[in-house]
Formats: sequence, structure tokens, C-alpha cells
Amino acid sequence: MSIETTLSALAAFPPLLATQYAQVPVAYSTWSPPHWEGMPSEHFTPLGQLLHVRDIERDGYHVRIGRTLTENGPVLADIDSYALAEERDYAAATAADAEAALADFAVARARTVKMLSRASVADLARAAEFEGYGPTTLRGLAHLLCSHDQQHLAGLHWLLARIAVQRDFVAGE
Repeated sequence: MSIETTLSALAAFPPLLATQYAQVPVAYSTWSPPHWEGMPSEHFTPLGQLLHVRDIERDGYHVRIGRTLTENGPVLADIDSYALAEERDYAAATAADAEAALADFAVARARTVKMLSRASVADLARAAEFEGYGPTTLRGLAHLLCSHDQQHLAGLHWLLARIAVQRDFVAGE
């Protein structure tokens, strides 16, 4: 089973994320909705979504991939997203931080794709235990990362829907 399709999806995500985020009105970059019911990703503002994706790429997946490639059967930590957001003070971020977050994420994702593209067939089958997800392989981690991408893309869509309601009600008054 080839990993090329997965690598293509991973490589294509940074510009897709940037295009989606560009739809967020600047005044809403740090906006939180009145409720989070139905949110398909963590409960982060639009900008918080970017910061989270960047941080999980670097602090989560780079570490997980590296350990899976170099250790026998590592137990890979699941990162508490909300604790990380508090530690990194996502709440203090401003709309001006979005461009840097997107650029940093693009660099980090290129590194991820490079790490995975260098993996041999045997490497892709290397086993690990991912806390909260169970047994996986390096190939499985690549798929989980694609899933994570889609969760946050869906999260931005969800936020844009809530922003549209907010703005349309204001415009309709």
C-alpha cells in the first residue's frame, strides 16, 4: 500500500488551511461563539485553530514520527490541547499573529512530509502505541495526521458558519 496519496494530502494542507482562514474577517480572528455545540474540533477561536495546528505538528507529530522511527514500540503521548493553549497563551494572540502561525506551520509540515517520504516500507510498518488511540504504525500516524487536518478544517468551517450568523443578524437589524 502506497503512502503517496497521504503525503500529497499532507503537503496540500497548509495552503488549504491558509485559504480557509483568509475567509475569517479580521475582527473575528479571536472571536469565540456563544456556544460550542457541534464543534468538530477543539474549542479554539479561528486564530487558536491555526496556533493549535502549528503546535501539534511540531510538538506532537514531529516527536511521534521521530520516536516511531528510532524506538521499538514507543508509547506516544497524547497532548492536552487546552493545557498547551494555556501554556502558550493563545488568548494573548492577535490577528497579526496569523501570518506567522501559517508560515511556521507550512515549514513544519514540509518537515513532516520529508520525514515520512524518506521512510521505507519497513519503516512505515513500525509499531507504536498512541495514548488515547491505541496501537498504530508510522503509516497509521500519517493517516491520523490527515484526520487531524480535516478536523481543524471542519472547525474553521463551523466557526465561519457561526460568524456568518453573527454578522447576518447584525446586518439584518
